[in-house]
Amino acid sequence: MKQSKRNVWLSVCAGLLFCSWGCGSQVSDKPVTLETLLDEMVSVEEQALYPVPSYTCRQESSYDRASVSPDSAGWFANSDGFGIKRVDTVAGRIEKVMFDEVGPGAITRIWITTIDKRGTWRFYFDGSDQPGWIIPAYDLMRINVPGLGKGMLQAHTSYTPEGKGGNTLFLPIPYARGCKVTFEDEPGVNPTPKYYHINFRKYPEGTQVETFSKEVVERAAQKIAEVDNRLLQPVAGRKGEILREEKSILPSDSLVIPLPAGENAVYEVKFNIRTDNPEQYAQLMRELVFSAGFDGKQTVWVPLSDFSGGGMGAPKVDSWYLTSDGKGNISSRWLMPYQKDGVLKVLNLSSRSVAAAMEVNVAPLKWNKDRSLYFYASWRQENGIYIHDKPEEADQCVEWNFATLKGRGVYKGDLLSLYNHAPLWYGEGDEKIWVDDDTFPSHFGTGTEDYYNSSWAPVVPFYTPFGGAPRADLESSHGYNAFYRTRHLDGIPFNKSFKFDIEMLGWKRGEVDYATTIYWYGDPEAQVFGTSGIEGARRQLLPAVEASAN
Repeated sequence: MKQSKRNVWLSVCAGLLFCSWGCGSQVSDKPVTLETLLDEMVSVEEQALYPVPSYTCRQESSYDRASVSPDSAGWFANSDGFGIKRVDTVAGRIEKVMFDEVGPGAITRIWITTIDKRGTWRFYFDGSDQPGWIIPAYDLMRINVPGLGKGMLQAHTSYTPEGKGGNTLFLPIPYARGCKVTFEDEPGVNPTPKYYHINFRKYPEGTQVETFSKEVVERAAQKIAEVDNRLLQPVAGRKGEILREEKSILPSDSLVIPLPAGENAVYEVKFNIRTDNPEQYAQLMRELVFSAGFDGKQTVWVPLSDFSGGGMGAPKVDSWYLTSDGKGNISSRWLMPYQKDGVLKVLNLSSRSVAAAMEVNVAPLKWNKDRSLYFYASWRQENGIYIHDKPEEADQCVEWNFATLKGRGVYKGDLLSLYNHAPLWYGEGDEKIWVDDDTFPSHFGTGTEDYYNSSWAPVVPFYTPFGGAPRADLESSHGYNAFYRTRHLDGIPFNKSFKFDIEMLGWKRGEVDYATTIYWYGDPEAQVFGTSGIEGARRQLLPAVEASAN
């Protein structure tokens, strides 16, 4: 049955709702609203600050509920389209509860996909027994929010309005006292898998939050449109002093730019790499390494191909933080603050001279002793990682460690660049993210492409403000592939530790070579473990697989 392409709004309290508990040390005296969250989404300076009000970031998803602990037989279970919290009967309706949080918070990302969209989403706010927002299909493209466009709402490349496929929504949905999200299958329709992720912030008791409503959205329509448009047209946050160096970098030499002394921040770094031989481009970009050090500590060491967000081959990237034309021109808008001094370098690990230029936009920025964080980016490569094809054989399945961090910081994103030696899809594995004292992953995913805001293999290249798939050489996924994701409101704060593992599952047994880059902010004492260095960057890239080989 064709659904009406509109969403139904029902009244909920639109005023400020104040929690009755006392405020803690990390509770802001300013209320969290739809507008403040939208401002934060595109704030350049806010990205390098530990959040106030403080919050924990978590994810609800449809992961297979047979996964209960690492030592259980179902830890790699893969029926990921049926997991829910419970089933409620409401006014005679059978509603599957996907999300149910009590206390102040905000939904920051909703990712969904299915093969049959018939049914109804309902959002209940602040304990109300009446839904405040109804979406008449398992399809976020059906919502009608003034000003909302492709910046914050993206259809997946596999999306069809009446068939399979899904979408991702980044419009924040704040609530003062709680939120419940349910889905009701259309009566008479056989249930099909409903895959979902709902990322959310949980604020401390006492945090003032204005609840999402029709009235709030209408009031914020212009702000929504402005932020949506800005996400699609990223620029450096401030215009400061421009420093530029250009030279032919000899083998084992570096292009170096010392930064001005004092409290400052790098707002943008531009790279221009030139080669007369396009066939050498991919290998050359892997053997040029970008490094950065601030206040006596090196915090960045990543091959330029991977720092760009493109990975092996350094393909095109078009996102909020990173842009690359796939021809040697790269722009990074990651904010890099420091207190006293800093230095940026491009190291040439290749056996030939390289014509290169680096341009830095640096401006004064006061260091906040309680909140300011350094920018970190690190790289890891491992070859020959085994992929299993039967998740029920848990003793033969493995998890690969994507990132392990210690200290205080905020996890902001990552690149997965890989060579798939198997002839079929490699990415059935779920991400499992453990933060601080988690006894179960606070983020448990439903598949590799799902984590990267896509759905349904095979993946084709796509670009959004929040990342994409810069490379997917073959429909079979054999050969080179790359996924890239950055986090805005769904960044993950951690106070002691952060661990990101991913299951190595695919459609056929085989091996993959993984090269991963992580982007994050942390205190001076923060640490990253398991990184790779010069030997990995000098590894000769494998030739691309021809389609005829499959």
